[in-house]
Amino acid sequence: MTARTSSTACLAFALLVGFVTPATAAEPGPPVPDAVAHEVAPGVFTLYGDINPPSPENRGFMANSSFILTDAGVIVIDTGSSLRIGEMLLRQIRQKTDKPLLAVLNTHVHGDHWLGNQAMVADTPDVPIYGHPKMLELIAQGAGEQWLAIMMNATNGATAGTELVPPTRTLDDGDELSISGLTIKVHHYPKVHSTSDLMFEIPARGVLFLADNANNGRIVRMDDGSFRGSIEALQDIKSRVSGAKVLIPGHGQVGGWEIVDDYLGYLSGLREVVTALYGEGLRDFEMKPQVSERLAAYRDWSVFDGELGKHISLVYLEVEEEAF
Repeated sequence: MTARTSSTACLAFALLVGFVTPATAAEPGPPVPDAVAHEVAPGVFTLYGDINPPSPENRGFMANSSFILTDAGVIVIDTGSSLRIGEMLLRQIRQKTDKPLLAVLNTHVHGDHWLGNQAMVADTPDVPIYGHPKMLELIAQGAGEQWLAIMMNATNGATAGTELVPPTRTLDDGDELSISGLTIKVHHYPKVHSTSDLMFEIPARGVLFLADNANNGRIVRMDDGSFRGSIEALQDIKSRVSGAKVLIPGHGQVGGWEIVDDYLGYLSGLREVVTALYGEGLRDFEMKPQVSERLAAYRDWSVFDGELGKHISLVYLEVEEEAF
């Protein structure tokens, strides 16, 4: 296993020490029912999380997790939001192969995508876990504990027993990771859905993992992201990646480039109408009726009603900052 990378595993390991929570007496939450592992490209499998936010009913399983089979073993991309979800993902892997885990790739810092790392390390203690350096920095600053609390509260304790197992190695934009003869190209933009999002391109399988930069049938939180940055990144990735036919979003069904186009339509439409209404002198809290009408095509997307007001306020702040 080799990597061409601009950052080092030493930094990652140093950050890791002290940020894996000590063993607790908390009993793990209830097991998560098995999800189907859909083969979306040759040897590439995706488990679809619930399109809705975390809840006691879905036990926090609301982000997509994937794995790739190689001649030597398995590469996992995003492990879910709890120990139990990670265990469920492992059960699906073991239905396909008994080969070892070779690597875990975390797309970004939001806990619904990586808190299942604990189960991967329980299965293979020395498995390398990759993430962006910013992800490690944010975990060191407390983001991991915040996400443990978010998931516990949202699921009424169903994610109990989950402990922090951050990445141990780092990847950044332009890096290439070679595992079992499979090349993984890494794409990173400074501020998109978050500051730590990685997109993974697998040229040999014709696959691009979008992370939460573009989702299918769901809008996501943008509290620590950028709408302008997201729009520019999605426009750029279309020119950067030419061979991908299968695009895997962080949430929602796998598809093609229409996922990016549809998500761009939401982000661009939102930014355009907020910018126009800002120019007319409206405040953010006055804009929702007109914005909702302009984005009527997206009203059936999950959490549209719940997130739209916050998205308007965040775009308003961006537009206001750019005006000065």
